[in-house]
Amino acid sequence: MQLLDSSINILEESTNDFPRLCKVLQTTRHFELISEPDLHTAQSALLSEIRPEVEALFTRVQNYLDKLERREQSLIAKCDLNDGRLDTPDNSAESAFATKSRGSEGANGKPMSTVQEMKYKQLKAKKQRLSYAVETLEMQAKQRERQLRMSMAAPQQFGYED
Repeated sequence: MQLLDSSINILEESTNDFPRLCKVLQTTRHFELISEPDLHTAQSALLSEIRPEVEALFTRVQNYLDKLERREQSLIAKCDLNDGRLDTPDNSAESAFATKSRGSEGANGKPMSTVQEMKYKQLKAKKQRLSYAVETLEMQAKQRERQLRMSMAAPQQFGYED
C-alpha cells in the first residue's frame, strides 16, 4: 500500500507541471509568410484601387488652384483698374485747377466761355466713362478667353493612360 501511495505521489508531482509544459511547448505563428507573386498581386490590386482616387483628388486640387489663380488675376486686374480710376479724378482735378489758374484758356490760347468749359468737362467725363467701359469689356474678353482655354484644356487632363 505504501508502494502504491508513493507511486501515485511521484506520478502526481511529475504530471502536475504538464499543462504548463504543453502551453510553453506549443508553437504559435507570429508571422505568416506569403509568396512573392501573391505579394505583387496584392500590391497591384491595392494600387489599382487607390490610383483613381488619388488622381481624382489631384484633379480637384489642380482645378481649385487654377480657380484661385484666375481669381487672383481678376482681383489684380480689378485693383489696377480701380487704381487707374482713382488716379484719373486726381489728374482731372489738377488739370481743372491749372486751367482756372490760367484763366480758362482753350487750345487756341483764347479764353473759354462758361458754356465751353461745361461742354469741355462733359466731354472729358464722357471720355473717361467710355475708356472705363472699354477697359471693362477688354477684361471680360480676356476672362472669357481664359475660361475657354481652361475648358478646352480640361478634357485633356482627364484622359486615361494605357
